[in-house]
Amino acid sequence: MTDPLALLAEVDRATKRLLRTARALDDDLAAPSLLPGWTRGHVLTHVARNADAMVNLLTWARTGVVTPAYRDPQQRAGDIEVGARRPLAEQLADVRESAARFAASVEMVPAEGWAAVLDAPAGPLPATLIVWRRLREVEVHHVDLAAGYGPADWPEAFSHRLLHEGVADLRGADDFPPLVLQPDGAGHLLTLGEPDGAPTVSGSTWALAAWLTGRTRGAGLSVDPPGPLPTPPAWR
Repeated sequence: MTDPLALLAEVDRATKRLLRTARALDDDLAAPSLLPGWTRGHVLTHVARNADAMVNLLTWARTGVVTPAYRDPQQRAGDIEVGARRPLAEQLADVRESAARFAASVEMVPAEGWAAVLDAPAGPLPATLIVWRRLREVEVHHVDLAAGYGPADWPEAFSHRLLHEGVADLRGADDFPPLVLQPDGAGHLLTLGEPDGAPTVSGSTWALAAWLTGRTRGAGLSVDPPGPLPTPPAWR
């Protein structure tokens, strides 16, 4: 598993890319994002509040004191709704400052703290995965801004890990059909269900990862024998 401290540099680079894209929006935060019902302002606010939620979990790992990511779902939704209407300068400062709080919190976790398993909104979360989850949030929601940064811009290592994680999640889904995934140049196949007779879906690592996370409908992928791609469950 990747050292969370080593992965922190990737989070910093991803955050800088996100801020660079956001700075070019010229206060056009009311435009729709790729997420139904959310504007670009909602996405940026969510990225900032996610950083604070991860700080709460890191505090839990560091101190042993139960500190939920969010007080409750209503607070989370309300904070995003209010924050989405702020001007661009405030949004940029919020993303930047919350990212700094996250980085500082990572540095404060003692070695034994990384062994904790925490109660996150999506279920039990090993503390060692928090930095990866933050990187995932920044990179995927950067795409959701619909402002020129797409899945093809994801770093290869990120796409590779996101793809493998998506496959692992789907292996527990009873209602997803058997498939064989063939990432370009990977030298190995990924299987979902019984591979014998299952269609093979081929394409770049990023295209496969984008499809499994619901960021595309399968653009750039081919299916053999030809047929429609199934719709993956909502990404969490």
